[in-house]
Amino acid sequence: MAEIYLAGGCLWGVQEFVRHLPGVTNTEAGRANGASNTTQSDYDGYAECVRIEFEPSIVSVEELVGYLFEIIDPYSLNKQGDDIGPKYRTGVYSLEAHHLVAAREYIEKREDRARIVVEVLPLTNYVKSDLEHQDRLTLHPNDYCHIPLDLLHKYRKPSKG
Repeated sequence: MAEIYLAGGCLWGVQEFVRHLPGVTNTEAGRANGASNTTQSDYDGYAECVRIEFEPSIVSVEELVGYLFEIIDPYSLNKQGDDIGPKYRTGVYSLEAHHLVAAREYIEKREDRARIVVEVLPLTNYVKSDLEHQDRLTLHPNDYCHIPLDLLHKYRKPSKG
């Protein structure tokens, strides 16, 4: 099992999207790479993100970054949809150097790489979001989300029964 942190604007939609991807075994809404250690009420400098546990034999880091690029505007700095500000920046964070290398390689292979503003950085700190933000769109499917509905549910497996 491996772990990576993806930021793609508001964390609700990102978590709902990635939880359905092949090889993803667990997700958790949180905040990454803030200015300091924090409490739930002070997210100074943090990016809204999703901690993703995944099985590398099923899905690679490059594939996960590719999935992220399906739901973000990689040229938009500190803005996704109607969400504006540094906490909505896009990024890939990890404690594993080889994850960051894979993410950078994915971006470097793209023809539009010079315009991309997605951060690829070591994870310096992480704070789990409160319960209200965990699985928010699963529990409240009509809440706002910057990801178009067809993309949000693109990889959702049909429900049984």
